[in-house]
Amino acid sequence: MIKIVFLEAKESDLNALLEIYNFYLRNSTATFDYKEIDINEFKSRISFNIDMYKTFLMNHQDKLTGFCFLTQFKNKPALDRTAEIGIYLYPEFTQKGIGKLAIEFLENYALSTQIKVIISCISGENEASIKLFSKMNYIKCGHFKEIGMKFNRILDVIYYQKILN
Repeated sequence: MIKIVFLEAKESDLNALLEIYNFYLRNSTATFDYKEIDINEFKSRISFNIDMYKTFLMNHQDKLTGFCFLTQFKNKPALDRTAEIGIYLYPEFTQKGIGKLAIEFLENYALSTQIKVIISCISGENEASIKLFSKMNYIKCGHFKEIGMKFNRILDVIYYQKILN
């Protein structure tokens, strides 16, 4: 299995992370943005310097393979025991088991910060993510049909969740 080192991301890493994110924005329905976002918008979507919610670089042999994060699920204190998960890899690093390692790492991190529930919001076309989260014992808890549109395709949005022990 490939060895991944997780490092807490810093604001100085934003350009590299945005490059990965914008690849998916341009080439997939993994994100619902239409046009590339700028650094300020991206910074508002992921977490830095917040103990509960963090963004992590994923490196293999000192090479950036992608990033993963936990972010606030909703901006409501009553929901602070819940986080939303995100994982983005350079395309050449997909299908190598890194997503599984990222989920395991983030679940352990979540437990250390009193997060008890993780939510994943997935495009209905993203079969690889659906398969991964199902394999990692996430339960499908919501399926919103035909609520999104990208590349002239109507898309479903599916929510998965896992209650951590």
